[in-house]
Amino acid sequence: MRILIVEDNTDITANLCAFLQPLGYTLELAHSGNAGLEQARAGSHDAIVLDLGLPGMNGLEVCRRLRSQHHMATPILMLTARDTLQDKVLGFEGGADDYVVKPFSMVELDMRLRALVRRAVGARPPAVLRFDDATLDLSCWAATRAGVPLRLTPTGYKLLAVLMREAPRLVPRRVLEREVWGDHPPDSDALRTHIHALRLALDKPFGKPLLQTLPGIGYQLGGTGV
Repeated sequence: MRILIVEDNTDITANLCAFLQPLGYTLELAHSGNAGLEQARAGSHDAIVLDLGLPGMNGLEVCRRLRSQHHMATPILMLTARDTLQDKVLGFEGGADDYVVKPFSMVELDMRLRALVRRAVGARPPAVLRFDDATLDLSCWAATRAGVPLRLTPTGYKLLAVLMREAPRLVPRRVLEREVWGDHPPDSDALRTHIHALRLALDKPFGKPLLQTLPGIGYQLGGTGV
């Protein structure tokens, strides 16, 4: 298994390497939040061990950005000395899959990592999303409708991916904004503008509209909106 460890404590990092590498783990190390974010984005990892208290960007913010801005589904195990219920709630709400409090058992950490990877393999989403006659290949961000390639902006691809994953369920505005821009969305007209561009590409050339709007609430593929 290929694991990214984002931890600034050199003693803990050394102990993790000494224990996990003989078990067959391939480890990649980062020692700050910013470095961890970049290495997580650039690499292909089976799981991420993420310290909460990191220099630069803290682990909670790293986790939030990986989930909301970069749409990464890689399992994240939060490693921290903070053991209050509120800390754990914030970690899970930020996108962590598991939470281990320092000091911890290396044997337990190994077991938790293996369990996270097993669950992730079983729950891995399909590489190609489909709804009605539309498809979106997530491996290369290629979209088609009725076999015709769609020309979308990067934001349009992100919006379509969220809508197709949830289709035909309604996706609230705030959820779409968080998926595309994280916790700092632009002004209120930005989402409307991108939805309009997506509708022009997805629906205008075709006889049947897919993208529906429920005014003031959100958007969906299919459904009974306008």
